[in-house]
Amino acid sequence: MKRICVFAGSNPGNEPIYREVAEQLGKHIAQMDYELVYGGSRIGLMGSVANAALQHKGTVIGIMPTGLFAGEMVHPDLTKLMEVKDMHERKAQMRELSDAFIALPGGLGTFEEILEMVSWGQLGIHQKPVGLLNINGFYEPLLAMVEQAIQAGFIPANQRELLVIDNDPTKLIEKLQHYQPPSKVNKWSELTD
Repeated sequence: MKRICVFAGSNPGNEPIYREVAEQLGKHIAQMDYELVYGGSRIGLMGSVANAALQHKGTVIGIMPTGLFAGEMVHPDLTKLMEVKDMHERKAQMRELSDAFIALPGGLGTFEEILEMVSWGQLGIHQKPVGLLNINGFYEPLLAMVEQAIQAGFIPANQRELLVIDNDPTKLIEKLQHYQPPSKVNKWSELTD
């Protein structure tokens, strides 16, 4: 792995631990000599992870759609800021540049980004690890939903392994380093192999 993409809330959340763990993640990414790829903002958990990586001499690449957000949101101290046409191009660029993905707590945008990366892994578009930093059990409802979909026959059981989960940033990155994609199975239950 060379680059880790982090999806994170554009707000800080209402618990201090969210920001604390985001900062630990940014620090650890920099200290492990990985480059951080993220959404380019200076605020929220996005800003926290970027600031921590920069403070520890890390390389931070921000990707932001041109004109979509207020200029004051753009982080002024990034190693590199890439401006793209729209959100679709942003995610495609993040996938292309990154070797692994981590979701910190966040809102609808964070959910959409990380679930798209998991879906692309399921479809074989990439074989990169996708991690959830499960701070204070933040992602437990999502994991329960995935489990419900497995039990209901919508997701093959071995594909729960597409999500790498931990509540500690260091341990999560270690798991991502040793990730092996689940064995290929027929995703479509009505089609024969």
